[in-house]
Amino acid sequence: MKTKLVLAASVMALLFAAGAGHAKQKLGPPVKLVLSPASRVPAADIMKNLEDKCPNVTLTLNSKESDYMLDARWYPQEYRFMLLSKPHGDAVYATRTVLLSNAVKDVCKYINDNPLPPPPAK
Repeated sequence: MKTKLVLAASVMALLFAAGAGHAKQKLGPPVKLVLSPASRVPAADIMKNLEDKCPNVTLTLNSKESDYMLDARWYPQEYRFMLLSKPHGDAVYATRTVLLSNAVKDVCKYINDNPLPPPPAK
């Protein structure tokens, strides 16, 4: 009985620690990305990594509704991502990595650490 109690307490402690670690993940407001027409990385591959690393960011086909444009390219042995802000199209962030997951993680970190300014009042 005592062994079962210790085992149950250990499992509960592990679950609590895992939940606390997950809660520390910093998520910003919902953000929409549109892929640049020049992108050469499949949208499905980017979306898979976004779901894992940045659940508040999603891909859209509607460029008018998007917050950023992502130019995602693959060259032999590296991914190069450039993030452009809307509405001016200024390049705000770029990264170059060997792994697609790291390129997506870098873009997500930039997006969540640099919130968008509020839209201008009409």
